[in-house]
Amino acid sequence: MQDKVKYELEFPIHSSPQLLYQYISTPSGLSEWFADNVNSRGEMFTFIWDGSEEQAKLLKKKNGVLVKFQWLQNEDDSYFEMKIVVDEITKDVSLIVTDFTEEDEVDEAKMLWENQISDLKHVIGSV
Repeated sequence: MQDKVKYELEFPIHSSPQLLYQYISTPSGLSEWFADNVNSRGEMFTFIWDGSEEQAKLLKKKNGVLVKFQWLQNEDDSYFEMKIVVDEITKDVSLIVTDFTEEDEVDEAKMLWENQISDLKHVIGSV
């Protein structure tokens, strides 16, 4: 198995950080744009797409700022993180996504995130 490479994407989001945080940290928020359905029991989240399920453990949660998940089927230390950053001067809100993938799948993975975040923007009216 080849090592995964870490990559980071930044998306400007026209939203309050508080509203955005609800969409990245709660099962109901995540199920509106990230997966067809999301359930959680404590730190364990189940993401459902077209009948298939994947489980992730919530590794870190910083209220109003970030969530960090690790897919349970991964056999490495890779994770994905969504972090809200507010520019001190302009007050612009950005969502920074950190994720890992195989080196030859980086472009594909970035495109998937761009599509997901586009869905998120539509849901919160940030288009």
